[in-house]
Amino acid sequence: MRFMLVFETKKELQNYLFEIKTKKAIIGMVPTMGALHMGHISLVKQAVSKNDITVVSIFVNPTQFDNSEDLEKYPTTLKEDTLLLQQVSSEIIIFSPSASDIYDGNIAAKKYNFDGLDKVMEGEFRGNHFNGVGTIVETLLTLVMPNNAYFGEKDYQQLAIIKNLIEKQKIPITIIGCPIVREANGLAMSSRNERLSPPIRKEAAFLYKTLITAKEKFGTKSALLTINWVKNQFKTKDNLKLEYVQIADARTLQPVKRKQKSRKYRIFIAVYANGIRLIDNIALN
Repeated sequence: MRFMLVFETKKELQNYLFEIKTKKAIIGMVPTMGALHMGHISLVKQAVSKNDITVVSIFVNPTQFDNSEDLEKYPTTLKEDTLLLQQVSSEIIIFSPSASDIYDGNIAAKKYNFDGLDKVMEGEFRGNHFNGVGTIVETLLTLVMPNNAYFGEKDYQQLAIIKNLIEKQKIPITIIGCPIVREANGLAMSSRNERLSPPIRKEAAFLYKTLITAKEKFGTKSALLTINWVKNQFKTKDNLKLEYVQIADARTLQPVKRKQKSRKYRIFIAVYANGIRLIDNIALN
């Protein structure tokens, strides 16, 4: 069995990629924070199938956490992640740097203007989060300079912001959004799911079930009535605390006031399941 290449510094990775690029290889990249699950693997499989070389970064980015306790509890499972990726392809390149290497000793986020995409939903509740996301994504993509980069639609707001970043910074990379992968009960796959107890994990399927019913209601009711219906559903759930629910324009992410036939809409939700924060979203039309 061929062992995968794992690089821990920017310099080592760049030196290796320089040789790859002289051969005109098509490069795909999947940025992750590790603790890989089948949602990540679906992105990796797509990258492997569409590119000559795939780089998977595994880096828990400190600048996108507004909660230090959440950062400390985030699982680090590099050995298990490597074995999981090995099952997809031994040709994958893993980049697993330290924070001091990736940030050159100055661990701080840059400031961005995302045209309001970062001011709603997650941005409203997570402070400097998207500046941290933008900083690490720009750093990783300009370091690797892949032809294609793959991100999941579970973080749909993040995906929209990354597309905005790439356009504004004029980085010549194609950003590809990939569908949400769900557990058998409908719960969107997330590294945080591993922190849920079995009973709470089962109960958390209520998020997706509620979104599906909300989609049906949105067909005949207003955005406000649909949102209020969702809020009422969670009032009876002791273990599921609703942080926000929003119906937004799929392009601008601005909250919907009045439906228009020419627009695409999505519903977004964030819930604390016994203290563990979960997010989800689905298209409404």
